[in-house]
Amino acid sequence: MPLVTSKEMFAKAYNGGYAIGAFNVNNMEIVQAITEACSEEHAPVILQVSKGARAYANHTYLVKLVEAAVINCPDTPIVLHLDHGPDFETCKACIDGGFTSVMIDASSKPFEENIEITRKVVEYAHEHGVVVEAELGTLAGIEDEVKVAHGAESYTRPEEVEEFVSRTGCDSLAIAIGTSHGAYKFTAAQCTRNEEGILVPPPLRFDVLKEVEKRLPGFPIVLHGSSSVPQEYVKMINEHGGAMPDAVGIPESQLREAARSSVCKINIDSDLRLAMTGTIRKFFCEHPDKFDPREYLKPARANIKELVRHKLIDVLGCNGKA
Repeated sequence: MPLVTSKEMFAKAYNGGYAIGAFNVNNMEIVQAITEACSEEHAPVILQVSKGARAYANHTYLVKLVEAAVINCPDTPIVLHLDHGPDFETCKACIDGGFTSVMIDASSKPFEENIEITRKVVEYAHEHGVVVEAELGTLAGIEDEVKVAHGAESYTRPEEVEEFVSRTGCDSLAIAIGTSHGAYKFTAAQCTRNEEGILVPPPLRFDVLKEVEKRLPGFPIVLHGSSSVPQEYVKMINEHGGAMPDAVGIPESQLREAARSSVCKINIDSDLRLAMTGTIRKFFCEHPDKFDPREYLKPARANIKELVRHKLIDVLGCNGKA
């Protein structure tokens, strides 16, 4: 099947009590790993590209990689989505360039300016059959060029969501309930330590999510900054020359709870990068004489694939939903 929009996906996810995985892609191996896992688990998927990924890999290369995945996984519904589009021009370029979904992130702007920018993108996107994700509230952390200092983030205000959605016409809404970008989502001071000495982050604000649900019944909600930062890969990195102390993510149990609610899309980014980096570091320590990228990227791709499979089944609950 050709690339699709998320509209039907989200309707099914909302009513079915599961969420769609939105995985950031940068290269061939990551695209292959994600889509092969989704194909085998019969799961729909959103492949998303950030401004940074477009600058790194080039818009055309990324689109063609996704088109190759569509050919190789013909029964898997795939959305090509712009993640954190910073302005109208970037969104327009992606709409014109084959994307089926875009996010306009004007969440750092004042409320009225956010509405104005978002509405402009929505009008252009809908004219071209493309859906739009918008954002209210800001997440701490770093993801490519999105940088918000800890302490400067702000939770979504539920009393604003109805007016925002009504006036912008957006198709889904990213909200801030305590998730955070990157592998260092929280400072040590924000966390507690369990008996094993592992940092435990503060719980998500499900009270904010429930209030948003009441005000926007049936409307798809999105969570960004939802990587769980698998500790086995953090440990693998640290044991093979890396230095990632106190990297901690969102507990998967909380993400599963969110997926059973109105949250129809959960963004997962850092987990895949950690799996790739950890696997490659380990490979070079065990095989210092190797230099062929195919030799170290093959196990990295395999580990990413199994991590995605785990997310589909145990976190998102979207396996068997394609």
